[in-house]
Formats: sequence, structure tokens, C-alpha cells
Amino acid sequence: MVSQRVVATFHLPREWLGALPDLADFVEWGSGEPAPRDWLLKEVGEADGLLCTVTDRVDEEILRAARRLRVISTYSVGYDHIDVGAARARGIRVGYTPDVLTDATADLAFALMLAVSRRVVEGDRLIRSGGWRIPWSATFMLGSEVHGRTIGIIGMGRIGRAIARRAAGFDMKILYNSRTPKPDVAAEYAPLDALLPRSDFVVLAVDLNPSTYHMVDYGFLRRMKRSAYLVNVSRGKVIVERDLIRALEEGIIAGAALDVFEDEPIGADHPLARMNNVVLTPHIGSATVETRRRMAEVAVENLLRGLR
Repeated sequence: MVSQRVVATFHLPREWLGALPDLADFVEWGSGEPAPRDWLLKEVGEADGLLCTVTDRVDEEILRAARRLRVISTYSVGYDHIDVGAARARGIRVGYTPDVLTDATADLAFALMLAVSRRVVEGDRLIRSGGWRIPWSATFMLGSEVHGRTIGIIGMGRIGRAIARRAAGFDMKILYNSRTPKPDVAAEYAPLDALLPRSDFVVLAVDLNPSTYHMVDYGFLRRMKRSAYLVNVSRGKVIVERDLIRALEEGIIAGAALDVFEDEPIGADHPLARMNNVVLTPHIGSATVETRRRMAEVAVENLLRGLR
């Protein structure tokens, strides 16, 4: 297999790659920044295998340049950044890493729920800025409870199910919405028009596809409780960000906690970054050592299977 060439658009620790560098002519983009498109267009020309991730747009142009490509392995659970139809038409296999990051992402969803409703980040920021003046007060930094409240999960795939299991541990009333009801899930299926006005927390755990793109707009947010929180651990483009900003400014919902954004990265000048009732994390849903290592193992194995 040494005669075969593999191009990786990002750097992984050597010990996570297993035997891959010894079994193929292995070329990787070594910077922490996303690989430039010009670099990818050049390097993919003689590649048999491509190891990519969500920041790489693998479209018709890339596939035309990839004269020898036989397999694309993406280091992600989503594959909306790959033109799968165009790859299939060329006989190129596509692999991804489902299920591996389920628990890590569900954990983060709950961390975000707790952080935004109990004002954890706001309290931390208050102390670090020297603004904590009163040792204790009956009405100081009041937040909202999570235990016993109603959660509305939109998307009942692997991650949605894992979030529901955690919600059960908090004695929450669990509502969910998905393309089809899931009889095996211990939760109540509800249309969006019923789920949104009943939920104290609305958690997005959907794939990005034509039906979910910008599904969370101003009308969606107006159907939520004014005391409710929106949590997104799916894809940034599920939300119309300008509508979310407007809803937060107008008090249409109580707050939001987001791990993903329409355009990434965002900076300190972003309107969401200036709001106290918003918790932001930099797309770290799967960012645990254990999960990222396992994702690498699956992505490498997908690549090697495709080459074989």
C-alpha cells in the first residue's frame, strides 16, 4: 500500500494515526488553521485517499482535480461539507464517524443548559472583573432550575437520544420532534407548534439539510416561552442568527447557549458575545481527548478500508 497517497487537511497526533503513515505516502496540512483551498486543489490531484473535516468544502471542483481519488474519510459526524452525490458518481467511497461523539456532545448540551440557566459564565465573569460586592442576597444572580423542567429536543437521532437519557436523570419532562415518531424512545413526540410553547429548554440536535437550514427564525423563536432557553449543539446554519439576536434583544426568549454559529469563528465584536444571557463555546461538542482519539481511529480505519 506504500505506493498509495493520502492527503490530510489537518494535523492529528502521530499516535492517533496508527499505521497510516507507514502504509501510504502521507501528506498533511500541518498548521492549526484550516487548509487553504489552493493547497488542497494541488495536493489532491495525485491522492488516492483524502482525510478531511468539516472546514473543508469537498465539492465538484475538488473532485474534478482529484484524478485518482478512491475514498474520502471525514473526521466528523456530519458530511454536509461533501458533495456525496458527485463522489458517488465517480465511484468514490465516503466515510464518516457517527456515534463516536454522541456522549461528548450530549454532555456539552447539558453543560450549556446548566451554564446559561444558572448564569455560571456570567457569575465567573463578575468575579474575575472584580464586580462581586455583596457576599449573599436573596435575590442576587437568580437563575432558572433545570431539574424537573420540560425539555424539547429537536432531532431524535443518536445525540438526541443521549440528551434524553441525561434529561431523565434530571427528572425532566421530555418532549421531542423528529421526522418520524420513535416508539422506542421514552419521551413524548410533539409537533413543533406543541413542543415550543411547552418547553423550558429547546435543544437542537438535528443534521443540516434543506429542511433544517435556517429552521430557527424569528417566527420559531416567537413560539417559545419568554422564559425559555435555546441550546444548539448541531449546526450553526440551523439558526438565522440575526433573528436570534433580535429575539434576545426584545426579550422574546430568556437566553441561548450555542456551540456552533452561522459563520465560524466569531469574535468579541459579535453581537452575541456582548450579551450576558448568552453562553458561547467554540464548536467543542466532541472536544474530549477520548472522543477525538476514537474519531481518529474510525476515520483512519474508514480510509484504509476504502483504499483496500
